[in-house]
Amino acid sequence: MFTLVRTNQYLIHMNTINSLLDKIEKAKALDFGTIFNQSIELFKKVWVQGLVMLLLTMLLMVPFYLIMYLPMLGMGLIDPQSFQNMENMQDFTPLLMVPIFIFALLFSFFAMVISFGMKASFYRICKLKDLEEMGADDYFYYLKKPYLGKVIKLSLVTFGIVLLAFALCVLPIFYVLVPVTLINVVFAFNPELSTSEVIKAGFKLGNKKWLITFGLLFVAWLLSTVIGFLMCCIGIYITKSFINLPVYFIYKESVGFDKKEDNQGYGMSYE
Repeated sequence: MFTLVRTNQYLIHMNTINSLLDKIEKAKALDFGTIFNQSIELFKKVWVQGLVMLLLTMLLMVPFYLIMYLPMLGMGLIDPQSFQNMENMQDFTPLLMVPIFIFALLFSFFAMVISFGMKASFYRICKLKDLEEMGADDYFYYLKKPYLGKVIKLSLVTFGIVLLAFALCVLPIFYVLVPVTLINVVFAFNPELSTSEVIKAGFKLGNKKWLITFGLLFVAWLLSTVIGFLMCCIGIYITKSFINLPVYFIYKESVGFDKKEDNQGYGMSYE
């Protein structure tokens, strides 16, 4: 009996990933203007949630900022002249930079975990507002069980991909920017998939829709930055979430949402 249940679960899981990959493969051509206009309309509904997400993300990163600077603080307390020596390159020991480098890497990774989880939760909120579904604005939805472990794994993989891209003379970062961004939205609407399956689907969708995704991301970033600065710079905190919205519509128009009920109040979705 137990074996039969496990077999059925496996078959259902395989049907899910195969169906997703098939939808990506058969995805229709997307219109730049349509997705951009849809993003503007959705932004009017979720700009408050986007601002809250950004502020919460910054707040959660404060402890990691403090931890990152602990080695420098300790070095200054032990030897107050160390910073002056570093400026003058006198008696400078490269080994002193090792703990700072390690803490910087750890901070970058934890920042990516927080950002990944918060952004996935924001995409869930976007779907609720876009399709007028019932559900709470849970900004920590994917930073809790049972999703946190997968968020950490996906953050680790994407962190490694970004580091590798930078190591390869920076230029590959322009390519991986698109699939890495899409990995987030793929996970947000398919959290039951394994880490490798989410990565595979993200890269497949990224390869399929690379040009339009990159173009929309660039225009959305440019527009949000310009308008933000015109609003006395403070406005950039309000407009920053607009950058995430074209990705949501690229997934929606390419893959769509299956009609299913989520027992966590996710609501009904429509193809």
